[in-house]
Amino acid sequence: MNSSSTNRVKVESSGSGVAAHVGLHALGQLADHLGLGALLSSRVEMRGERLPTFERGQVLTQMALVLAGGGDSCADVEHLRTQGELFGAVPSDTTVFRTMHEFDAIQRSELARALAEVRATVWEKLDREKNKPVVLDFDASLVDVCSENKEHAAPTFKGGFGFHPLFVFADLTGETLAAKLRPGNAGANTVADHVELFDAAISQLPVAIAAGHHVGDDPEMARRRILARADGAGCTSGFFVACRERNVQFSVTARSNAQLHGAISRVSTSKKVWRRARTQAGEPRVGAEVTEVTHLLTLTGMPEGTRCIIRREPLHPGAQRSLFPSLNFRYWGFYTDCAGTPVALDQQMRAHAHVESHIQRLKDAGLTAFPFTKFEANATWLMTVTMAGDLVRWFQLLCLSGEWRNVKVKKLRWSLFHAPGRLIYGARQTTVRLCSGWPSADQLLAAYNSIALLT
Repeated sequence: MNSSSTNRVKVESSGSGVAAHVGLHALGQLADHLGLGALLSSRVEMRGERLPTFERGQVLTQMALVLAGGGDSCADVEHLRTQGELFGAVPSDTTVFRTMHEFDAIQRSELARALAEVRATVWEKLDREKNKPVVLDFDASLVDVCSENKEHAAPTFKGGFGFHPLFVFADLTGETLAAKLRPGNAGANTVADHVELFDAAISQLPVAIAAGHHVGDDPEMARRRILARADGAGCTSGFFVACRERNVQFSVTARSNAQLHGAISRVSTSKKVWRRARTQAGEPRVGAEVTEVTHLLTLTGMPEGTRCIIRREPLHPGAQRSLFPSLNFRYWGFYTDCAGTPVALDQQMRAHAHVESHIQRLKDAGLTAFPFTKFEANATWLMTVTMAGDLVRWFQLLCLSGEWRNVKVKKLRWSLFHAPGRLIYGARQTTVRLCSGWPSADQLLAAYNSIALLT
């Protein structure tokens, strides 16, 4: 019986004819097909007397490939440089480092304009249900760092030390429409940050969708509903006002207060007012119930038409803090100005939990690193991280099918991004033959075919 897990082989350096990271090449092919690098470069203002050897759009795009592949530092770009047959000329780690330090907030806003152009092209292919609202999900995440020398890193409310970035995601695709790097001690309820990202996110939407939703726009211009969802951090009068100013509906998690406590107390023992909650698939959820308590509240300071929906479900180990003390149920609620039954609105609001998957995708693509001392350089790093996350989502939605459209980044790396192959030269072209027997070869070949068919 053989108990060994490997065969004994002789290992040498300087091999040739081998292709690694074939799936990352597919990801880069998609980026090139969408014109990502060229559009980014077109927004970069040239400085100095000489043109750079590497266009900055190319540097950012190739670094996004590195992050999607699991890299977490500038030095990891060197792994692409050894694959010139697949990736062409690749910048050195010093060029990447220098590029990350070249941009400030104004220049990143110009790069965001280029991303919006690419995003509009992608949404033309993915946005099929025009009757559904476009949902913007706000959420923040804490990122701990190990060095006190990073500019603006600060203690967090959970006892850590680092940054507290804020994000806005598109529920349709899982893309990051806007992101802002903030010190670790940034307030969760900072209205100015939410409003800033609100406008940045709307500007990332296709023109036809964003029309009527900018500050000062005529509401009659709007052809598509937009819904903003947020947790308790968005439960501020300033955020509600911002939604109304932009003709955007809202669903925001309620925070505990005496008036809400009293309303729940009045309905907690009444079986008639509660309705069975439903899962995202539309199936009844055992034990979970929903009711509306708007008529029991005086919503002073809230926009006209605001409603309050309460949900309760049996207590379970590890349940978060409840709006109402109970030995049997955990109570949770939200404010909204949307029409619909409490059950349907609860189902819609519960989908805000998708942000956890979106943030995890970013953490798998370099969000936990922040390798630089300068705050502006780390902000550019964050922009590159979100671009890598978006590129992965575009790849999944445009080029893959079935369960592959929603698998985690780690599985994509193991199965597709780092697939090995053999380089064959002939007929004036280079051919990559995937490793014989590679389990996900069919999916990768199908992805290449999908990219070729994109118009």
